[in-house]
Amino acid sequence: EIQQLPLTSMVIRQVCVEGWAAIVQWGGVRLQDLLQIAQPRSSAKYVYFQSADGYYESWDLASVLHPQTLLAYQMNGRDLPAENGAPLRLASPIKLGYKQSKWVTEAIVTSQLLPKRGYWEDLGYEWFGGL
Repeated sequence: EIQQLPLTSMVIRQVCVEGWAAIVQWGGVRLQDLLQIAQPRSSAKYVYFQSADGYYESWDLASVLHPQTLLAYQMNGRDLPAENGAPLRLASPIKLGYKQSKWVTEAIVTSQLLPKRGYWEDLGYEWFGGL
């Protein structure tokens, strides 16, 4: 169903806290388009992402609604490979790599930031993780 929505493709520079960066053409659906369909309550402030491998992450709603934040299913014009997060992964030029979850299975919109904020954040990384 997600692939039936309008495809957005953009080149994004992904930056890792370890010092490397990669430039990738991601294709997928803008998260702002998905949230428009979902119509979250006006009290919504955060989105939690769950992944098939147990990874979890949270973003502020403004970052999720950024026009360059994608739920990607393509990489460099081809289907997203499993090792890069297929079937769905987050891709955005405004967040560091650890915020860009792979193998996304669920997105939960909430009004509160829960105690478990993100895999790496719970180990001491900065929560916002923005560029």
